[in-house]
Amino acid sequence: MILVNGRVVFPDGVREGVDIVSSGGTITEVRASGGATDGDTLDLCGNYLAPGFVDVHVHGAMGHDTMEASPEAFCTICDYHASGGTTALLLTTATAPLPEIIAVLEAVRSCAPDLKQIAGVHVEGPFISRERAGAQRLEFIRNPEPAALEELLAFSDVIKRMTLAPELPGAPDAIARLCEEGIAVSAGHSNAWDEEARTGWERGMRHVTHTFNCMSSARRRGTQRVAGLLEFALSEPEIACELIADGHHVVPTLMRMLYRAKGAGGICLVTDATAGAGLRDGSSFALGGLQCVVADGACWLADKSALAGSAARMIDLVRTLVTSAGVPLAEAVSMASTNPVRAIGCKNKGTIAAGADADFTVFSPEFQVLQTFVGGEQVFPKQQR
Repeated sequence: MILVNGRVVFPDGVREGVDIVSSGGTITEVRASGGATDGDTLDLCGNYLAPGFVDVHVHGAMGHDTMEASPEAFCTICDYHASGGTTALLLTTATAPLPEIIAVLEAVRSCAPDLKQIAGVHVEGPFISRERAGAQRLEFIRNPEPAALEELLAFSDVIKRMTLAPELPGAPDAIARLCEEGIAVSAGHSNAWDEEARTGWERGMRHVTHTFNCMSSARRRGTQRVAGLLEFALSEPEIACELIADGHHVVPTLMRMLYRAKGAGGICLVTDATAGAGLRDGSSFALGGLQCVVADGACWLADKSALAGSAARMIDLVRTLVTSAGVPLAEAVSMASTNPVRAIGCKNKGTIAAGADADFTVFSPEFQVLQTFVGGEQVFPKQQR
């Protein structure tokens, strides 16, 4: 397949006059336009061609949730998010009894080979703070005891990322153990003080979950005002920050502040989409057993006391960053592709270069996704067979 007449988005800018050649699911050549056109040629008609988006924090869509632990739910989630340009994702769990989380891990292990978009699992909870639980269920929150952690680590081939609160008893040792297994540790749903966050960093924690949401910030201790997890993350260059840029979780001023603090390379866009994504306003859905509702284009707990994830797709986040926060398009796309790939060590994705997977999203100047390809195969719109 040869993709021609597109505005190709690279990390350092957008270029025209470039053809992308792929074969066998891999990009074989990035070349100047005008070369041989043997094979299928796709005219992009001046639209943008970007590397496929990678969402490392997504719970659900279209009424289905990762916690269902079924191939049907996983397929629905992948299909919906492909409409937003996502070509790889981490199915994300919620705080629940350990056997329910393990059931998800077992289901992903068995069906991931048939669903190319699944890059693994992000375990969010149960090792989180009760004070910063957000839309997570309090009754299932627990400390990261070694026995519980080892049960999960039996699936270290499936778990790519874990969110935990670094201040919990046993958390520093748990962070070190997870890093030994090659699992990216992200601090989140945390009430940590500065020194507790730093201890987590010293043990290998290099990420924070949904920055500005469900995390501690500066507060007084004695006569001093002491940093929380937020300020630690902003000040530590090695920490990569998730950002839900859906226009509901974080206002543009905070997006710009994060961009100034971390730069284009320090932010990973995530949807944190829940089962309400893709449903109409007024629709009800469940998140980890909690009743939720879609209202005003966002997902809420039923009593409207807190947001319950988002209703966004990755293209919506890129649009918001560009149009509301003034981030250059190439940098916003990197936050949705290159940076998440680096965060989870997922090889051959998140870039348009020879040798990379032929994962692409084609979108219009109005940020409407027109086509999504995974391994050179069109997954959105679905092709009739």
